[in-house]
Formats: sequence, structure tokens, C-alpha cells
Amino acid sequence: MIKRKLEKKLIELSELFPVITVTGPRQSGKTTLVKATFPEHDYVTLEDPDTNELALSDPRKFLTDRKKGLIIDEAQRAPELFSYIQGIVDKADKPGAFILTGSQNFLLMEKISQSLAGRVAILKLLPLSLEELKNTKFDVKDADKLIFRGMYPRLYQKKIKPTDFYPFYTQTYIERDVKLVRNIVNQSAFTRFIKLCAGRIGQLLNISELANTSGINQRTITSWLSILQAGYIIYFLQPHHKNYNKRLVKMPKLYFYDTGLACSLSGIKRQEQLVQHFNYGSLFENFIINEFYKHAYNNGETPENYFWRDKTGKEIDLIVENGNMIFPIEIKGGRTFSNDFFKNLNYWNKLSGKNPENAWIVYGGNKTFELAQGTVLSWKELERVLSNI
Repeated sequence: MIKRKLEKKLIELSELFPVITVTGPRQSGKTTLVKATFPEHDYVTLEDPDTNELALSDPRKFLTDRKKGLIIDEAQRAPELFSYIQGIVDKADKPGAFILTGSQNFLLMEKISQSLAGRVAILKLLPLSLEELKNTKFDVKDADKLIFRGMYPRLYQKKIKPTDFYPFYTQTYIERDVKLVRNIVNQSAFTRFIKLCAGRIGQLLNISELANTSGINQRTITSWLSILQAGYIIYFLQPHHKNYNKRLVKMPKLYFYDTGLACSLSGIKRQEQLVQHFNYGSLFENFIINEFYKHAYNNGETPENYFWRDKTGKEIDLIVENGNMIFPIEIKGGRTFSNDFFKNLNYWNKLSGKNPENAWIVYGGNKTFELAQGTVLSWKELERVLSNI
């Protein structure tokens, strides 16, 4: 097992809350993590039809006949249990009694907010982070390899090829998870839609354009985007709210939680094709931004990540807020540093009146150095900026 950074926070919160929920993408390692962290807890998965039926036929016995505690995998499949869990924890108030996991955020959180509010700590586990992989035997010196391969644990633990893993992952997601949220009749159209999204990584969300390109109405597009969000396939990076007297765009930008999946959906079948792909810069950007989300979630925090773009097209790829501190970060896939990398950062710093010492360039090269405009950081040393925010 690759040691996960979230384990520390998971243990800490299990000593304070009677219920812990771990959500995240399917195959991100939730089950492995909670079983390893709580080896004395009983484990059940509600994806098993017999277990699910047993749980619903006598929920009180199912939930209380446990000496150490209970891990319930894919808990959203039996939401009727949540009200019974509420009654049990209100009576006993035993820390760490129930550990719930789920890969459908919308369904799980809806039931938690109804029944377990105030009694549950909620954590998110994304695929592996660079920091987690650096502590293993796996090679993390090639950004293109990591972008193409993606960061799902099974790809590393079982040595599965990305071209074998992701097509089945996509098929499983559509056939199992999507049906839990919506009854999509035209599954091939939904698959084409996901591929269209993969081609728009790092772009402003334009529902009208997506509708015109896919031949699907805007209402359906909006619904399908919410499904992809609920299943931890995509997320939206919101525009920064401070305009500094300039007109800003108001639309979010679209990203994937895993670049390996995005590469597969984009038809990239070999790592060598990645550098020549029209979307290489956006995939590198996506890869780096994902690390900021993983860093926050692994510490049990809510990410304060944004981008900044004005109406003239000047843009900062990533704005990270931490209290009253703001960190502007430009992301460049090129391996050779250019002074032009600082063009937008210099403009933003002058406009906002912020100190250049908090400005960063993260690029695809190997050298890290400091300049008057800010720090130029190799992607290999990303933990330097992560430890500063």
C-alpha cells in the first residue's frame, strides 16, 4: 500500500467525531485507506446485493452488532441507513464508530446533510499526489509520464497500463455510477460529451458552445456537467473575486481530477503523442493545479483556489488564498525558462499592489531560482510552494 497523506487527518478526526465520511473518485484508494487505518472495524460494502438487502431488512441489527466499529463502503447505495446511524451515535456518541465511503458526492452529501449534520467529519481522497509517489519506488522524474499515466493507485500497485485501465474505468463509471444519479438513455452521447470536455481543459466553461458542438440542448449539458462533478470526474476553477478596478470574466474554467483519464478521453494512446498534442499545455496546467487541490484535501482543508482573467485576456493560471495572503502562480509546460513567463504576473502584481515575493512560476524544466519578479520553480520541487501556502 502506498502511504496516503490523508491518513493522519483521518485518525485525528476519528477521535473527535462519531462518523467519518471519505469521498472521492472511484478507485482513488478510499477502501484501502480506511481498512488499513481501522483494521479492527468490521467492513461491509453496499455494492454487494446480499449485504445491501441484509442492511435494509434489519438496519438496527446490521449497524449495532459491531464491537469495534463499522466501515460502510459505498454508503450512498443505502441512504435509509443514515437516520438509524443518527439515532445510534446520538445515544452512544462513540468517536470513530462509523466510517463511511462513497464515490458519488451528490447522493452521499445530500443524505448526510439531512441526517448526520453536526455528527460527521467529511474528508476527500483524490488520486495519488506527487508527494505521496515521491516516497515510493516509482519514478516521478518525468512529468509527461505522470500526466499520461495518471495518478490512480491501481496503475502503480498492479502495474496496469493506462490504455488498459482508463477505457474500462470510463465504461464502469457510465454503467454503474451515472445510473445512480440520472437515467441517461443515450450513453454513447454521454461518452462523446465527456470526450468533448476533455478537449476543453483549462478553457472557460461555455455551455452554449458545448451544446452547439454536441447537438445537445443547454439544459441537458448543465445536468450532465453536474453528474461529472458529482462523480469526481471534473471540477470547475472559479474566477477570483477581486477585480482591482478591472472588468473580469465570470465563467469558471473546466479541469479533470486526473490527467490520465483526460488523456485517454482525448485519444492519446502513447506518451510520445502527448507533447505533440494540441492540449499539452492545458494538460500540464491541469496536472499542477490538481496538486494544489490534493494538498488542501489531504490536510482536511477546503481549497481556496481560483484563476484571474480580465476582459483583455490577461490571465493568472492559479490564485491561491490563505487567510489574508494571496499567491499568484503561472504554470508553463515549457522546459526552458523565458522572461515572458513573468509578463502577466508583473502586470497583476502592479495592478493589485502585491509583493512579488509571493509570485511563482511553475514550469516543466529542472532548475529552480529566484528573481526580483518572483520564484521560478521546477515542477519537481512543487512542495516548496505548497509548503508556503
